[in-house]
Amino acid sequence: MFIVTLRFSHNRGLAAQHMDAHKAWIRRGVEDGVFLLVGSLQPNSGGAIIAHNISLPSLRECVAQDPFVIEGIVAAEILEIAPSLTDARLAFLKAEAPA
Repeated sequence: MFIVTLRFSHNRGLAAQHMDAHKAWIRRGVEDGVFLLVGSLQPNSGGAIIAHNISLPSLRECVAQDPFVIEGIVAAEILEIAPSLTDARLAFLKAEAPA
């Protein structure tokens, strides 16, 4: 399981210009079953994604394809979490990540 933070950088002013492509990238991640949750970092400092069912190298490749990352609008950080205890509703997150 991973948490990806996308914090606005110096090119933040280009966000509106690339928003449609960024949203399409997010939709693909959700449709592929990789992105579980996507939302804004408050107050208006970027975004965050909870991802699973993907290896760290594959997630790095995926994040590198985000138009916001490509254009330097956000700086991405990926945090890997190895869940050891979950609420029953999230038990699926304890499954082993793909190689």
